[in-house]
Amino acid sequence: MSTTSSTNSDTMPPAPQGPPEPGGPAETGHRSARLIHNEATTEIPVHLLFRDDPGPSPVPLRPAVVARRQGTGEQPRARRPVAARTVPEVRIDPELTERPARVLPGAAGVAAGACGAAGCALTSWWAGLVPPLAAEALGLPAYAGAGLGPAQWAAYAAAGALGLFGFGGLARGRTGRAWVLGLFGRYRGTVRRTGLMWVNPLLLRRRVDVRLRHWRSEPMPAADGNGVALRAVTLVVWRVRDTAKATLGVEDHEAYLRECVEAALARVPVEPPGTVRSSADVAGETLTRLVAADAAPVGLEVFSVRPVRVEYAPEVAASMHRRRIAALDAAQRASVLTSVVDSVEDTVTRLTMRGLVELDDYERKVLVKDLTVAFCAGRGEAGA
Repeated sequence: MSTTSSTNSDTMPPAPQGPPEPGGPAETGHRSARLIHNEATTEIPVHLLFRDDPGPSPVPLRPAVVARRQGTGEQPRARRPVAARTVPEVRIDPELTERPARVLPGAAGVAAGACGAAGCALTSWWAGLVPPLAAEALGLPAYAGAGLGPAQWAAYAAAGALGLFGFGGLARGRTGRAWVLGLFGRYRGTVRRTGLMWVNPLLLRRRVDVRLRHWRSEPMPAADGNGVALRAVTLVVWRVRDTAKATLGVEDHEAYLRECVEAALARVPVEPPGTVRSSADVAGETLTRLVAADAAPVGLEVFSVRPVRVEYAPEVAASMHRRRIAALDAAQRASVLTSVVDSVEDTVTRLTMRGLVELDDYERKVLVKDLTVAFCAGRGEAGA
């Protein structure tokens, strides 16, 4: 520190000599604080350099992540592991599960309707509303009714309600079809029975097709392993497994299935036409697994999702067609060149090994050149 101070003192210009001012440092007997002047003309008191400071406190620093710079050949350094984001599972109301509804045989509804009709006829006879000719035809005794009174109206209402409930609740169940029943917005059960049955006419019925179905999609956007835009048509084989979830869990289960297939095509690379069949099988298995996992929470069972037609998107179809033609042309040229080289080598080797000709390096080169031109010309004429 002394060396620095002396150096700075040497470089500093001498202070002007003059008489001390009244009340200055000479009169008070105290020396002024020494200052250090740096290049930026910043004044730092000397006593601040020797003050007792506490020990260095640790400063929390975020770990630096250095990636590999492109084109420099630098080896990549270790990165911090990034936790993968978990996709939230689709959850449906656990109480919304298919259960059988309570129905009666169709004979009960027919009997109730017949009883209601008979009650209406007897009430009319009781009120004296049956014409005499009709009464004689039906074999009813003559009866002079007193007209329609409160008792007759009550009998009419009871018999009519019984007849409406009896005949109005009759339904016919079909194989492969089911009814989802609801009352005032509440799920009351599912009917999978076939034949004539009686269902409460106050319940709202929604018909659901539970047969094995297949759906051929429209061309959907997809991509191959290199990110080239494609259009894929898929064939989906599926059926409704839980009618309650499929009908009440989503607004439209068929539209939901369509969206699941489109989302799976965006995640799975599909091979373009002309590739090996094993790649298409792997893509189909992956699509089936993803779509089945997405559709299971809404009561749909997916058996297979297979791409049946894959073609390039219109915006890249022309360029990819030219690229494939160029690749085929290059492969053909390479095959022809390999065949010509093998033929020339075989010819020269046979001539030399059998001792038919003795060639030096120059003559060998000329012979190889002539044979190559001849064979190439012959291949061109044969191909034309």
